[in-house]
Amino acid sequence: MEVWDSIVLGAGQGGLAASYFLTQRGVDHLVLDANPAPGGAWQHRWDSLTMHDVHGVADLPGEPAPARSQERANVAVPAWFAEYERRQDVPVVRPVQVTAVTNTPGDDRDDRENDAGAHGDEGDLLVVHGTTDGVERQWLTRTLVNATGTWTRPNQPAYPGADDFEGEQFHTATYPGAAHLRGRRIVVVGAGASAVQFIGELAPVADVVWVTRRPPLWRTGEFGPETGLAVVTEVEKRVVAGLPPTSVVGATGLMLREQEQEAAGLGAYDDPRPMFERLEADGVRWADGSFEPADVILWATGFRSAVDHLEPLGLRGPQGGIPLERVPGNVQGATTAVRDPRVHLVGYGPSASTIGASRAARRAALEVSRQVSENRELAG
Repeated sequence: MEVWDSIVLGAGQGGLAASYFLTQRGVDHLVLDANPAPGGAWQHRWDSLTMHDVHGVADLPGEPAPARSQERANVAVPAWFAEYERRQDVPVVRPVQVTAVTNTPGDDRDDRENDAGAHGDEGDLLVVHGTTDGVERQWLTRTLVNATGTWTRPNQPAYPGADDFEGEQFHTATYPGAAHLRGRRIVVVGAGASAVQFIGELAPVADVVWVTRRPPLWRTGEFGPETGLAVVTEVEKRVVAGLPPTSVVGATGLMLREQEQEAAGLGAYDDPRPMFERLEADGVRWADGSFEPADVILWATGFRSAVDHLEPLGLRGPQGGIPLERVPGNVQGATTAVRDPRVHLVGYGPSASTIGASRAARRAALEVSRQVSENRELAG
């Protein structure tokens, strides 16, 4: 079986950037992507999301992002990614559903206690397990760049009565668009940017009630570079400490854009209600007995990092997150797993944004290149 210097998991923003920087450094690598076509998570976004509406798409290394326009984001970005793969000759294999990453057979590290430093001797190999068109396959690699994002791990809370509700329930990942929901009574759940965006789109054509577990955090001043750095630094502190990462975007605060002004004029953002206690067949009920009839529940409740396939490596610390090595002076450069330095996470924690993913990809490629060079020296 061929041994790769590195395997990149995911061909979204972070995976494509990682491939670019690995190629620049002469690292022999392969990109495994779960989707049948280029585009990452963007190809799964709802049809009404245009390039004018997106919160920001950063450039890929060597090529600028598509301009703001009324073109659908789930068309424009995948087309850009496809052309990027062609121009950069990205060595991508798809569709590959990665099921697990393990140590090479016979390596007894899986049986050790998961103390920091117990895993990840750089001379050992990793095994990537996956399926292609239903056929099980394995790939051997010296290092791994995980850029699997969050889209496949929607966070939809389990609430009492959810199975009794007779209307429709959607998550951000399955949002059907305003045309499908026109004229309906909709409960939007969530305190983040997606909830604000959905309300802006739905309130002019439907009856919308906003419900949040915590009061929305509105941005009161300009969001400049210093504010952005402070937000990302706080997220970095969490992942370095081994805590589960919080959302970079969620920590920046909310603001109403031009697209949301009509909904604001209708009072759609005024006085969101606290979280209900349970769902019933035709609506939601609060602990005080009050009731709100509803046809639709829209869960704008975010996503979790898609890293379950890494569980066999024992990367998590006692705090529940994957501790990453801090890089002084580079808050988005924390990519190397403390418990296994062969593994690098791009788009996790402080790099969970389109611009952060590209910056983290550069740092991960640098570390992979260093590790591969050291391995070659030892082998020679």
